[in-house]
Amino acid sequence: MPGTLLLDSEGLSKLYRKDRTVVALVQAASEEGIRVATSAMTTLEADHERIHPARIKWILSRVDVHDVTKEITDRAAVLLRAHHLHGHKYAIDAALAAIARNTPRPVTVLTSDPEDPTLLCGPSVEVVKA
Repeated sequence: MPGTLLLDSEGLSKLYRKDRTVVALVQAASEEGIRVATSAMTTLEADHERIHPARIKWILSRVDVHDVTKEITDRAAVLLRAHHLHGHKYAIDAALAAIARNTPRPVTVLTSDPEDPTLLCGPSVEVVKA
């Protein structure tokens, strides 16, 4: 497969809400054989208000949802310590970054706030503003 597009909570929320830009990006990625993915924690964080549960289920059936395992949380903790970050503000971003760092290249993270993922993912992962 020629890469992975990882969605953070804003990217996933925009996909749920049929944001034209994000829908087009995800569709283009899928057509190019690029995996579209997120983390299980991101599915909890994404905005579900006013979104019909059937739409959420349909979207998630088309997205690879990575489990947040002990191995992932251990890697995320290392990233947080390395950058002197802690707490819930960074936890889900760190888990997504740990997944991104261990996913076959190329990897792009679609995020609303590129600053933290850019720091946590490192230079081998492209971070794009949603």
